[in-house]
Amino acid sequence: MLDATARPLPPGVSRAARRTLLNVLGTAVSAAASPAVTTLLRAAGRPGSGGGEVPVPGLARTLDPYWGALVIGTAAHLDDFDDTHLATVIHPGASALATALSLAPETSPSGGAFLAAFAVGCEAQLRIGNAISPAHYDHGWHITGTCGVFGAAVAASALLGLEAEAANRTLAVAGTMTAGHREAFGSMTKPLHAGKAAANGVLAARLAAAGLAGPPDPLGPGGVLDVLSAQVDRSALRPETAPWELELNTFKTYPSGVVAHPAMDAAIIASAGIDIAEVTGITLRCNPLVPELMGLVQPRDGLQSRFSARHGVAVGLCHGRAGLAEFSDQAATAPEVARLRGLITLEPDPAIARDAAVLLIGRRSGDPVVVRVDHTRGSAARPLTDDELVAKVRALVAPVLGDADRLRAAVEGLPHATDLSELFAAVRPEQS
Repeated sequence: MLDATARPLPPGVSRAARRTLLNVLGTAVSAAASPAVTTLLRAAGRPGSGGGEVPVPGLARTLDPYWGALVIGTAAHLDDFDDTHLATVIHPGASALATALSLAPETSPSGGAFLAAFAVGCEAQLRIGNAISPAHYDHGWHITGTCGVFGAAVAASALLGLEAEAANRTLAVAGTMTAGHREAFGSMTKPLHAGKAAANGVLAARLAAAGLAGPPDPLGPGGVLDVLSAQVDRSALRPETAPWELELNTFKTYPSGVVAHPAMDAAIIASAGIDIAEVTGITLRCNPLVPELMGLVQPRDGLQSRFSARHGVAVGLCHGRAGLAEFSDQAATAPEVARLRGLITLEPDPAIARDAAVLLIGRRSGDPVVVRVDHTRGSAARPLTDDELVAKVRALVAPVLGDADRLRAAVEGLPHATDLSELFAAVRPEQS
């Protein structure tokens, strides 16, 4: 896979990489002042943690490579608003971004080399994810954390210029550092999985470059993949002549678990003609993954609300939208939202696709309202257009940096940029 970084990315892959990079930079910038990131920065500032030149998107502060990877990866995944590969439910952008940014100051890559390292970092995660899905995720692993370290290891190997043998050792070392479980969903630890994956992937590459070795075939039979999944399809670890999985990456329209997005689409559609005071009951017919992953009835705070399909439906009906404000602590504890959540019944149906939902709303007066969504916005069947993606990123970035257009221009210019000066300047607030 490292061979792909020695030549320009194919046009479709380059576009997919730039779209993924722009989106995940937006989510990282937006979360820069969050409590979780502030907590990490406080820990990073303790004596002995050292300084560094790694830029933290959305902040004027710089960090050393370890803390930079940890903080950036956590921020990028914090709001559950990042990219999603629907077949595996991996969010590859966060750890790939954190890895590439954390190593950029010391490796001084061109824009094209940076984008290529980011792309192969995403791709490695997705191919390994395909190999161990769905059994791995179904068993309770958080696949973004477990596969993220392998992608980070590949991206780090590319930026550090490791040869094939050292890169293979990197994967062997990374295989001892893979972790993350779904129990963490709804807590600060969940986004930490992406940050830890990046930091561990960089560490694995440094250790391998210094000569540390592991199993000669780290992804082969009897290795880590067989531990992570009861069913492993190694044919998914395809050669580079195969299509790139990165081209199938999608972008969320709401900051929450993607399986509930069709329900939120339906609620927002219904909100235009519904008086919420008249609502007597709500039934959501949905894919079985919805109650499995997002069955929480009454979340206590904004982080938990991201894993409550009922909350997404309730705020969609109340406000006609479901953005960051609707998944805040204030929205999660609002009495009217809580009342609506209590009226919602989830009705799982295996015949309903992951990107579909049917919402039935009973009212005191008038017939029930029924809204069917066949494909949610942002799904593979209804991908966000470039203009829609830019609008999303602008809404994320503008409150923090003011100017989102500079970030977009920097990302679009990467294939021909001789350095990352424009990108570094675009992710940092202007100094007064």
